[in-house]
Amino acid sequence: MSGAASSEGRVHGHRFAEDDHRRNGPEHSHGLVDASIKRSRDGLLVVGASLAVLTATAVAQAAIYVATGSVALLADLIHNAGDALTAVPLGVAFLLRSDRAERNAGLGVVLAILGSAVVAGVIAIDRIIHPLAPDHLLALGIAGGVGVIGNAIAARVRLNGGQRLDSPALIADGNHARSDAIVSAGVVLSASVVAIGAPIADPIIGLLITALILRITVESWRTVRGHHHHDPHS
Repeated sequence: MSGAASSEGRVHGHRFAEDDHRRNGPEHSHGLVDASIKRSRDGLLVVGASLAVLTATAVAQAAIYVATGSVALLADLIHNAGDALTAVPLGVAFLLRSDRAERNAGLGVVLAILGSAVVAGVIAIDRIIHPLAPDHLLALGIAGGVGVIGNAIAARVRLNGGQRLDSPALIADGNHARSDAIVSAGVVLSASVVAIGAPIADPIIGLLITALILRITVESWRTVRGHHHHDPHS
């Protein structure tokens, strides 16, 4: 027991001394601590970059939603805003360098996707019962285009980072954002069908977006649950 305790003490001592050794002498290449710290920093950079992209996307879409009142855009906006917030538990997991927290963050991603699907579906159904055709269709189409671009960038950042860091949570979030780019294309489609005189298609497309979000939920759940990430510290 005392041997295990002293071993643990050496590991923690090495963690705090590592930065001094890196500054004052040759860089260590043998310890798990260096790798853990580097993975933590890389993960935080990936999460921060994707958060910035999706936040900018959601803000731009929110401004256009106020002008258009499109339920298809609102469904996409809610999803993008919720998607951006999933960066918080992922960032905490990388900051703590905890594999268990990272897995839990992956489950949080799935729950966030599911929640956005429920909200978007309720709004779409309400709009079918109480029709309200959107206007400013050019702005609506632009908002959809913003969503496509923003999600595509966020997806690439997350997928590259997830594969590099062997993070199932980031990979799930990356696949999620990549699918969201297709969802945002539905907003562009909505603007088109309303422009040709079929406003009922707007909430219908909102329902289709809801269905696609539910599909993404299932896919993300399978990714998080089916990826066996072995970590001796988990």
